[in-house]
Amino acid sequence: MEKLLAEFIDYLSVERGLAENTLASYRFDLEAYLSFCKKRQVGGIHQAGRNTVMAYLFQLQLEGRLPSTISRHLASLKSFYCYLFREGTMPEDPVAGLESPRPAQKLPRVLSVAEVDSLLAQPRTGEPGGLRDKAMLELLYATGVRVSELVSLNPAHLNLENGFIRCLGKGSKERIVPLGDVAARCLGEYLARGRSKLTVAGKTEALFVNRFGNRLTRQGFWKIIKKYALLAGIPRQITPHTLRHSFATHLLENGADLRSVQEMLGHVDISTTQIYTHLTGKRVREVYDRSHPRA
Repeated sequence: MEKLLAEFIDYLSVERGLAENTLASYRFDLEAYLSFCKKRQVGGIHQAGRNTVMAYLFQLQLEGRLPSTISRHLASLKSFYCYLFREGTMPEDPVAGLESPRPAQKLPRVLSVAEVDSLLAQPRTGEPGGLRDKAMLELLYATGVRVSELVSLNPAHLNLENGFIRCLGKGSKERIVPLGDVAARCLGEYLARGRSKLTVAGKTEALFVNRFGNRLTRQGFWKIIKKYALLAGIPRQITPHTLRHSFATHLLENGADLRSVQEMLGHVDISTTQIYTHLTGKRVREVYDRSHPRA
């Protein structure tokens, strides 16, 4: 079963071109399933059929896993078994038609415009690290890119004169995202006065680097945004994705159309973007209740 899993991951990487983070998620889910099969002494893949999958999902429920987590595990198993069926390893797909539990839709947390302004004002731009942090935060809020996309940027991906960046998203799909004047100016200042002092000549192509001159990691940026949220006095915990959510919500609140926001975020399905309309609808109701004399 381990050999089949390795072949499946190779297929996802080579033939479907999935990103490394996505591959890691598949690998994690399926290794957990294989471990479950070993504990139940399932002899091989032909014995690990529909009943085994259902027992595994039930075990995840008993462990208190969220419906969204169980759905993700089932999606990984469906892809795995579908692959085995197409390759002729399995005579039939044992999980075809098996439905995922319906997760309750959680609305993403967003910052107000005032909170965003306070957060972006925190970096001290008189030093190289502060110039870098200011440029990163402004870029994240200006474009709504994922943190993995942010830290993977190189200077060659920027077009500050025309106001856009080239971004490599999920599935290695490239998209062009517009860039506002403030973010472009902060990036220009970082490139002119900050990056050269943080990098070692020829050591990295990365746009954003850590104090050792290497490409900044997602974990490194997570620590940076937590520090500035604390300095800004934002009472709740925020993540890099909070700025992405805030970017989309603020655009829609100010009249942007859903398709344009979908394209900028890099969502394949517009239903993923539609969650932000629930947030803007809630905000409209709050404005109505506060403003209408007979509300």
